[in-house]
Amino acid sequence: MAPCRLLWLAAVCFLSSVWAEQRKLSPEKLLVLTAATEETDGFKRFVRTVAQFNYTLKVLGLGEEWKGGDVARTVGGGQKVRWLKKELLKHSEDQELVVLFVDSYDVIFAAGPDELLSKFSSLGHRVVFSAEGFCWPDQRLASKYPEVHSGKRYLNSGGFVGFASDLGAIVQQWKFKDNDDDQLFYTRIYLDRNQRTRFNMTLDHHSRIFQNLNGAIDEVVLKFERAKVRVRNVAYDTLPVVIHGNGPTKLQLNYLGNYVPTAWTYEHGCGGCDQDLLPSTGVPDEEMPLVFVAVFIEHPTAFMEEFLERLSTLNYPKTRIRLFIHNNVVYHEQHIQRFWERHRVLFPDTVLVGPEEDLPEDKARTMAIEACRKNPGCDYFFSIDSDVALTNPDTLRILMEENKPVIAPMLSKHGKLWSNFWGALSPDGFYSRSEDYIEIVQGKRVGLWNVPYITQVYLIKGSVLRSKLAQVSLFVDDGMDPDMVFCRTIRDQGVFMFVSNRDEFGRLVASSTFNTSRLHPDMWQIFDNPLDWREKYVHENYSKIFEEGTSVVEQPCPDVYWFPAFSEKMCDQLVETMEDYGQWSGGSHKDERLAGGYENVPTVDIHMNQIGFEKEWLKFLKDYIAPVTEKLYPGYYPKAHSIMNFVVRYRPDEQPSLRPHHDSSTFTINIALNRKGVDYQGGGCRFLRYDCKVESPRKGWSFMHPGRLTHYHEGLPTTKGTRYIMVAFVDP
Repeated sequence: MAPCRLLWLAAVCFLSSVWAEQRKLSPEKLLVLTAATEETDGFKRFVRTVAQFNYTLKVLGLGEEWKGGDVARTVGGGQKVRWLKKELLKHSEDQELVVLFVDSYDVIFAAGPDELLSKFSSLGHRVVFSAEGFCWPDQRLASKYPEVHSGKRYLNSGGFVGFASDLGAIVQQWKFKDNDDDQLFYTRIYLDRNQRTRFNMTLDHHSRIFQNLNGAIDEVVLKFERAKVRVRNVAYDTLPVVIHGNGPTKLQLNYLGNYVPTAWTYEHGCGGCDQDLLPSTGVPDEEMPLVFVAVFIEHPTAFMEEFLERLSTLNYPKTRIRLFIHNNVVYHEQHIQRFWERHRVLFPDTVLVGPEEDLPEDKARTMAIEACRKNPGCDYFFSIDSDVALTNPDTLRILMEENKPVIAPMLSKHGKLWSNFWGALSPDGFYSRSEDYIEIVQGKRVGLWNVPYITQVYLIKGSVLRSKLAQVSLFVDDGMDPDMVFCRTIRDQGVFMFVSNRDEFGRLVASSTFNTSRLHPDMWQIFDNPLDWREKYVHENYSKIFEEGTSVVEQPCPDVYWFPAFSEKMCDQLVETMEDYGQWSGGSHKDERLAGGYENVPTVDIHMNQIGFEKEWLKFLKDYIAPVTEKLYPGYYPKAHSIMNFVVRYRPDEQPSLRPHHDSSTFTINIALNRKGVDYQGGGCRFLRYDCKVESPRKGWSFMHPGRLTHYHEGLPTTKGTRYIMVAFVDP
């Protein structure tokens, strides 16, 4: 008996393989069917990949009411079988038609009809269901499945392919409710040996056609091929055609969908970034979309004046902006007041909610977004936090043009990987670094990225707020931060969030060391926010020092160079800080601040270490003075070390001048902090060896001259007012 059985099995295998070889399936005889009641973001993504590979698609149920239950959380989905049953009646007589049924909201295609049909044909069965590692929805049926020695054992109904006549006969057995479970229905048929044999059914155990991600995320990697990207199953070394983010793997599918099949490639970059754009070129100002701009100042933030000023310089018609400001910080009331006094004409309808209202952040964010949601005229809601340095004035227009439901400009802290988005989530819903996160932040991969979390600045379509997000609380949930509630809620509604690094938008401001007890705390931010510090405190013409063919550096005396260093604000705030500190030295030789307690050439001054600014000043010397020194004194490479760093005050009735002396330095810098003819009269410096005077120093400009041996000099008398200079003896 055993030999006969072996011969029979061999014959079956031979005939199946011959049939598979002879079965030439034409893409023209392939019909893709899917079920969808609404065009979600996931559905639109699915349709794009369908179109890219020229599949013939028919959508069942579009526009109908979904009665199939909450399949994301429990059993259901029978309504899909009912639709499919009706549709396949139309094709019952077509013996050559192959039907592929897949879900749509969480599915993408990675290859075309030829490859799919070839793999289907090679399996040698008339009906192939996708397979997964979990027995759902009835785990009691697990033991009834045929054993497999390799691959996934259990049926998944999110994707299956077969001849229309066979599939039609299968679904004609459906006599259940719309909210009964479709997967259980197909499972029972598959587990019935007679039916499995009748329809010649099998499962795609090795993910040759279908890749279900649930329970298999660790098996899946991206495979970058020439100008296209595939998903590779490393467990079985297969390249699936249909990628299904079943169960809790929607975010992983979103990640894969950022690349597959040509969404982003090394050869061409972002493949779909220029699709479905919404250009505003040529649109009159009065016809531009109405934007509700919501500003949130929830903690003390560095460079607040600059942040607020950028609102007024947005390249967008101010008549089409409605401004909302929630300020929860008493310290920043002064900044908002000054902003309001300057720009109230631009934003006459501004809503200001100050710290006296004691409105929690989540309630403030809800208040702002509700104003847009309840106003049919609100086209967009733009939220921006105070630690966003939005340096690109075209940001609003750029984000609108991308035409996404929710989109954020990619921003990061200068020189760090800290950004305003997460590429992935941990199992408990917090930050996890995606494989591509670093390259996106560093701009090595440029495009539009579907991500699970955005924060601090984003644009939402008003139409989305009034439809998919109409019935949900976007920020309020006890025990959760508003940003976490916001992103979780949007994900749960099936709305995609994008971050764009296609343009340079700006950066994030770090405020962890921001100390509001100081008079001008921004001055201390040279380490944490070097770009913002430079924009505010370094002279606007400083960079011209290094440009070829420019003559910004002057030489009024031999080896005495004169160049722009400080901005007006730096000069003013440094003087104000010193006067606020107030502990000026008496100008005597006795000086307890020095190691020896004696000053040979005393001045009325305050040292940088007295106001706690020594480290910041040395950073300025290293970053801004040392490069100038190397350019002006070729061959000398400064250490940018200095012990004596101080602001000097000259007054006619206090200390008007300084006697001739050498400085205890390799070179000295001397920066004028106020303006001759306005703040004081007289003053200047004379180099005795060369009998050369510099009598009209410019505010913010620095002298640089050798300290010892050659440049014996004196401070000329200040005859009226008060003169301030910043002096540093560099490399003593």
